[in-house]
Amino acid sequence: MENENEKIVNGVSVTNLFDVMSAIKENPNISKFNFRAKGKWINGGYNQTVINDFDGACQTHIRNQPFVFDKDEPPVLLGKDQGANPVEYALAALNGCFTTSLIYHAAAQGIKIEEVESTLSGNLDIQGLLGMSDKVRNDYEKIKVIFKVKADAPEEKIKELVDIAQKRSPVFDIISHPTPVEVSLQR
Repeated sequence: MENENEKIVNGVSVTNLFDVMSAIKENPNISKFNFRAKGKWINGGYNQTVINDFDGACQTHIRNQPFVFDKDEPPVLLGKDQGANPVEYALAALNGCFTTSLIYHAAAQGIKIEEVESTLSGNLDIQGLLGMSDKVRNDYEKIKVIFKVKADAPEEKIKELVDIAQKRSPVFDIISHPTPVEVSLQR
């Protein structure tokens, strides 16, 4: 049953957003989430990752249908192009998180967004990946993100929303600051 007093902006229930924020103020444990992924190698550079369950808001959530991400390399990198490669997925994750952050913060401020388009690109030298040089990083040297936003707001406000999206994006934080990663082998 829909709440006739529910305020929705940009497809986001601002009413529910503020309710969640109030609930977190009362019980900060609601804000703790644990996301999981399970990977499996298939052949060559081709592998899959399955995303299904996660913990959040003090409970475990299981999706009706798991998400399956196929990853491979293009032929020039010895793959069969059966999916985007992992560094392309990193760009997709950054794009999705920036866009969602921008939309949610715009909705919270009552700013209607008509359109958001973004272009991401990153330069990567594979000498690091191949172990050919310790002077070359294994990752992107730099990532460029360009946004095009149409909204019912002045240019300064749109720029502010893009800045907030960058400041509040978990994936931006993961990519731009070292996040401890613990790797182990299980037999």
